Amino acid sequence: MKLLLVEDNTLLINELQKQLKQAGYVTDTTMSAVEADYLIQETQYDCIILDIGLPDGNGLELVTQWRSRGISTPVIMLTARGQWHEKVEGFNAGADDYLGKPFHTQELLARVQALISRAHGRANQGSKLLSYAGITLDETQQRVELKGEQYELTAMEFRLLKIFLMSPKMLMSKAQLTDKLYQFDDEKESNVVEVYVTHLRKKLGKTAIETRRGQGYIFHGLNENNAS
Repeated sequence: MKLLLVEDNTLLINELQKQLKQAGYVTDTTMSAVEADYLIQETQYDCIILDIGLPDGNGLELVTQWRSRGISTPVIMLTARGQWHEKVEGFNAGADDYLGKPFHTQELLARVQALISRAHGRANQGSKLLSYAGITLDETQQRVELKGEQYELTAMEFRLLKIFLMSPKMLMSKAQLTDKLYQFDDEKESNVVEVYVTHLRKKLGKTAIETRRGQGYIFHGLNENNAS
């Protein structure tokens, strides 16, 4: 899952980026409203964490512009302001959730997960277990369980499996998956998706992830007899 963090407090950016990475998220960061608008046009994010007060713009105006352009990515507004009418302004602008500063990182993580689950048409189960078709991902321990066996996952395996579990049965191109696995400015390895799909198949079985040549991949889980 890939997030965009738009915040002008460097210390908060560094702390949140560290915590989000530990939770398995890839996070692009910016302190600029202008750059945030550029990034949202260039990259598909699963959720945006957006501060209201930015050096070169207003977060409320930014959300309003995105919604007017049909950009429906879930947005959590961050602000030091705490009055109820300011929260109403945020929701009226098109924000999906609102969190006042200071806040606990675990609360932010829970809100992010709830919004992403809702955006993917999944009920928020209030748990760190993500399951589909006989495969369960423990997000806290970053390991997968199937057929009574548990397997530890590398950071990249965890990210890729979470993407698949959030979008089962969906055809996802190599470019889409690569984009979600790296930050915007990272140097991207050309064969990273193929390598880690192979790694996951060794743990999940060959039929769990289908390859559509020239198109991408489809996650089926354990209950399908598709060809790999």
